[in-house]
Amino acid sequence: DNRERAQRVGCERPPPTAMALNGRTRPSLGWKGLLSSSGTMGFGAVRRIATTTACAKRHTSCLLPRWSSSGNAAPTTASASTLTGLFAALSLAPRPCSLRASAVGAPARGLCAQSADPSSLRVPGVKRELETLMGSALEAAFPDQRQEPIVVQTTNPKFDCDYQCNNAMPLFARVKGEDGAPSNPRAVAEAIVASIPANDLVEEAAVAGPGFINLRLRDSFLEGRAATLFQPDLSVESWAPQAPCRRAVVDFSSPNVAKEMHVGHLRSTIIGDTLCRCLEFSGVDVKRLNHVGDWGTQFGMLIQHMEEEGVAFDAAVEDLQVLYKASKVRFDEDPEFKQRAQRAVVRLQGGDEESRERWGKICDASRREFTKIYDALGVTIEERGESFYQPYLEGLVGELLESGVAEMSDGAACVFVERQDAPLIVRKSDGGYGYATTDLAALRQRLSEEGADWIVYLTDSGQAQHFRGVFAAARKCGWVPEEGTGGYPRVDHVGFGLVLGEDSKRLRTRSGDVVRLSDLLGEAVSRCKAQLVERGNDFGGDEEALDRVARKIGYSAIKYADLKQNKQSNYEFSFDRMLDLKGNTAVYLQYAHARVCSILAKAEASGAGGGGEGGEIRVTCGAERALLAAICQFPEAVEDCVADLAPNRLCEYLYGLTSKFTDFYGECQVVGSEEQASRVRMCEATLEVMRKCFFLLGMEPLDRI
Repeated sequence: DNRERAQRVGCERPPPTAMALNGRTRPSLGWKGLLSSSGTMGFGAVRRIATTTACAKRHTSCLLPRWSSSGNAAPTTASASTLTGLFAALSLAPRPCSLRASAVGAPARGLCAQSADPSSLRVPGVKRELETLMGSALEAAFPDQRQEPIVVQTTNPKFDCDYQCNNAMPLFARVKGEDGAPSNPRAVAEAIVASIPANDLVEEAAVAGPGFINLRLRDSFLEGRAATLFQPDLSVESWAPQAPCRRAVVDFSSPNVAKEMHVGHLRSTIIGDTLCRCLEFSGVDVKRLNHVGDWGTQFGMLIQHMEEEGVAFDAAVEDLQVLYKASKVRFDEDPEFKQRAQRAVVRLQGGDEESRERWGKICDASRREFTKIYDALGVTIEERGESFYQPYLEGLVGELLESGVAEMSDGAACVFVERQDAPLIVRKSDGGYGYATTDLAALRQRLSEEGADWIVYLTDSGQAQHFRGVFAAARKCGWVPEEGTGGYPRVDHVGFGLVLGEDSKRLRTRSGDVVRLSDLLGEAVSRCKAQLVERGNDFGGDEEALDRVARKIGYSAIKYADLKQNKQSNYEFSFDRMLDLKGNTAVYLQYAHARVCSILAKAEASGAGGGGEGGEIRVTCGAERALLAAICQFPEAVEDCVADLAPNRLCEYLYGLTSKFTDFYGECQVVGSEEQASRVRMCEATLEVMRKCFFLLGMEPLDRI
């Protein structure tokens, strides 16, 4: 609850009630007041005191260094002893309070440690700290109304604040009509603001409009938070949010054997990779799985055709694709070939050694081509094809039938689930198994053997209905909690839209074929090279350097153009737009990154140096403050990306940060200014966060273009 959240920040100050009873500050009376009208202490106040006693006892020692350094009188054990005496007089036992101790002597405000291992040190996100602070205010102002603090970033500059707390209006709806309740939402907001405890986070809390609470952060807080990037044992890694699960399986990319990867695989591959990176950054052990289509009737068909045509089974994948199309035509048009192909399937699935060897060669040829694409894109993934789950299918269906989860219908084994028009067929009437059976077996294997707390599937939106059925069947089996409960293990399908051409139709070649992903990547590099040479950036004729830079820009341009989209929407693919130097493009981001590197190089060459050890960050103008505020919002962007399974949230943040840096660069001289040390530190902090964003998006940054 709010109380516990307030303590998770690290107990920066004594609990408000303990402070009041210790005589250091006026008690926060809240809406109905700490004391009743008769002057006696009401039950609600006693209940709140019970909660704080354990906190005062356990954390006085943690508070001493921080309170002393801030110039306030250090709290003593009087807080705890006073409360303990009060409980004795009232014949009440203190209620235990579950807390996470703060890191004593930690160099940064609000630093939390789960163990002595420096790698476990975490600097809490600004939004989290504000939620803690406003949770305390809500608890103090309205102790009988438990409500989660609603804190959001503000993007409209006219508000002149960094965040808003939007609890007043929903709170008013709950207390309206009660005796002594505030007369309107604005009065509720004013009561909340009046109850905000002393803190070093918020400079100003002002009520605006019908009841919004505008929160402006202290400049000193922003300066100190950015400085944690340069303190011993800390870095941008310490800013990582903590995901709510331990182990995740992310199922993405999933091309088909004997077919080339095409533009349709682009979205699954790069969205999946970015989500994996963000989860890993957030402390999750991620299993990256490639559910390759390497099993089924089509392989008997292809093997039979290749054998009859006398084609080598280790043919290149582009040849395999041609052969596959030819075999499909024969299968559909030639009944005798169809029978031979079906017998070939039986031999393959029955474990025939020669058939398995031929199938293995086809898979190897495809795997080599897939690996080239993954290496180019910097994607790490473990192949776990459909064939892996075949040994599980028969036993799974037997268990489903025996338990009554599945039932026979027209000769097929089906799982009937609510709100689904058609049942999930787990065994067809001819005894065969389909995608649903394989996906259900994979889901159970990932839960039981991989130990996954969270399984995420990435496919096009057209498969949403299929996965709804699979997940519903899993819930019926009791493998995962009911939908909407928020429990774990958790399963999610991330559906995404199509990649369209500039004619708003599905992206295809002029001949009408699907665009090969390798061709798309090659075209991006070629265009980038031409663009660089046209601008005079030919790297002195160093062709290798030109190729390297063109690849980094080209691949990042393709990735970013996709990742910045709302994943569920179709989007138009345009090289001209994605390679534009202006606007929300990877090229703009790369040039901004190179500019930061250039500034830092000039600062070092000037002899005046950069921030150096002990260099302090000081806000002297609005552009500096805006940049620091953007830097400090990085953890929230990652947290939003993971929570919503939406990489565009991180792209929006990176573009916003880069825009703030561009404004800073335009308004503030860095090298040679009186504020050089501080501004160089700001540039270093910007670079640190930008590079982490680039990494999470799978983009390689360029120090020089």
